[in-house]
Amino acid sequence: MINSLSPAQLLRKYDIPTPRYTSYPTVPYWDTASFSQEQWIQAVRKSFDATNHTEGISIYIHLPFCESLCTYCACNTRITKNHAVEIPYIQAILKEWEHYKLIMGGKPVIRELHLGGGTPTFFRAENLRWLISYLLEGTAIHDDFAFSFEGHPNNTTAEHLQTLFDLGFTRVSFGVQDLDPKVQQTIHRIQPFENLLCATEKARAIGYESVSFDLVYGLPFQTPFTVSDTIERILTLRPDRIAFYSYAHVPWLKPGQRGYSEADLPSPALKRHLYEIGRHLLRKADYADIGMDHFALRHDALFKAQVSGTLHRNFMGYTTSHTDLLIGLGASAISDARGGYAQNIKTVEEYLGAIKTTGTALCKGHIHTEEDQLMRQCIQQISCQGQLSHTLWMQAITPPILEALLSMENEGILYLYEEGGLRVTTAGQPFIRNICQVFDQRMRQEKKDQSAIFSKAI
Repeated sequence: MINSLSPAQLLRKYDIPTPRYTSYPTVPYWDTASFSQEQWIQAVRKSFDATNHTEGISIYIHLPFCESLCTYCACNTRITKNHAVEIPYIQAILKEWEHYKLIMGGKPVIRELHLGGGTPTFFRAENLRWLISYLLEGTAIHDDFAFSFEGHPNNTTAEHLQTLFDLGFTRVSFGVQDLDPKVQQTIHRIQPFENLLCATEKARAIGYESVSFDLVYGLPFQTPFTVSDTIERILTLRPDRIAFYSYAHVPWLKPGQRGYSEADLPSPALKRHLYEIGRHLLRKADYADIGMDHFALRHDALFKAQVSGTLHRNFMGYTTSHTDLLIGLGASAISDARGGYAQNIKTVEEYLGAIKTTGTALCKGHIHTEEDQLMRQCIQQISCQGQLSHTLWMQAITPPILEALLSMENEGILYLYEEGGLRVTTAGQPFIRNICQVFDQRMRQEKKDQSAIFSKAI
């Protein structure tokens, strides 16, 4: 018998730190001790040979530079106003790409290309043209390609937009975070609404098919009023997609966050309330809940991919198509081959030095076990389709997993089929991360080991 908990009870139970599962295993659980570059090369070649001619490959380019520090940001960035850094960094990326082309040994078919950061529009438009034009030389473009980039409303010019559009980019994501003046001042991200309006109108006038906004909840001094006001104002621009992310307060990792204290942040209960306010306003405005943090209008390719079952999730977040091979270029970039993951050195200087010396800059990685592959498929299907198939159910379900899922069914956040399989309910959509966490065997084992150590200690 289903004994659905109230929304408040569900929030109290499941408002806990939970991975976004852009990978499985998540980075803290990578088996880096047994990882080798030789294994990674084999994984890349195997994935390329098996899928390049059909699915194509994805490329993520990390451009870490920003002219000023946004103190809320937990991304890998380098703060500088010296634009002389652009040329050497692009040269390193292109050398790294040449290294991967040798590994792949064939003509890459580019399916997805994304510029992330940092602030990609820190780079001059002509330098971005050089980077992309050179990278695409000797490649083929998949018929169903998607090129996108992240832009700052304050410095994304018409030249940036036109240059990248001419190179095939049709999607742009603008970092908004919050429109309240006090919040913006505190997080050092001052950008007038007029700048966002101007950048959005320019992108649409040029012909961009999808304009996305990134918002953050849980920032210092946010209130129900400020979040409601921000969302109501951005809804006047009718972005095609909206990502509504949770702020991660990690001042021990990002010292810039020490500019404000935990006392300035919303309480855990208020933070979750801010999310529920945003989600309600977005759904009321006819944005579909895609899954973890993402909302889209029904004409957008992200929504259509979810409906068609082609939605995919990787280190770039939700994507509209699936490729088995994602090549990450640049400092801290992460690559994903079906058999494992690899990450580059994080600091710019060390990355440049490694590329100059060897053409590669890997610092750690993980090669999947068979169980990793299986649990990754389960997490992918739940996070992208809101369900788990009978086939995967029969392979993956263990007594501890079943016990956790039965409890969730009793709470009304998912439905279990008699023959095996599950479907996330409407009430369960905000808790997809928690459902995915049930299949996180690496985290489960760590907790089990810690519990055993604690038991012995007492």
